[in-house]
Amino acid sequence: MNIKQTEAAIEAILFAEGEAIDEKRIALSLDHDVETIRKILGDMQLRYREEDRGIRLVELDGSWQLATKKEYYDILIKLEITAKKPRLTDVLMETLAIIAYKQPVTRLEIEQVRGVSCDHAVNRLIEFGLVEEVGRLDAPGRPILLGTTEAFLRNFGLRSAHELPEVDPVRAADFRAEAEKEISAN
Repeated sequence: MNIKQTEAAIEAILFAEGEAIDEKRIALSLDHDVETIRKILGDMQLRYREEDRGIRLVELDGSWQLATKKEYYDILIKLEITAKKPRLTDVLMETLAIIAYKQPVTRLEIEQVRGVSCDHAVNRLIEFGLVEEVGRLDAPGRPILLGTTEAFLRNFGLRSAHELPEVDPVRAADFRAEAEKEISAN
């Protein structure tokens, strides 16, 4: 296969899969080495970005996926081709931030940070596909460990959780002091 045929085959694989697929699987299915496939994917991603097209090629922690360009979301919603994105309340965003930064994390750990029950928030985040079970803690009762999903990365424009913005230590200390003050007032 020449480069154009390989690109076409990659497009077919990504389109048919519908979700992110690991570059190693792509390479294996095309009888190519991972480095070559990674370079081809990077070139394709650049071309999709530069050309006036309705889709883009997204890298998600070593996996790749075809996705709609953000500029066309409103049109797709109007056409009801895609479901409307769920609205994330402050409680859901707070819970999601705790999970994203502390993952893998148990419900108890989330509740210790928030100071209230997190069952409803975690269940909604799982329902929205932003959070998932990633394992069990090796402790009595074997509590479930939670982490973010590829949908989380896609929705927040990240390639991996390592790209989450750094938390300013001064602001974190201020937030901690404010929370402790609120707790002691109750």
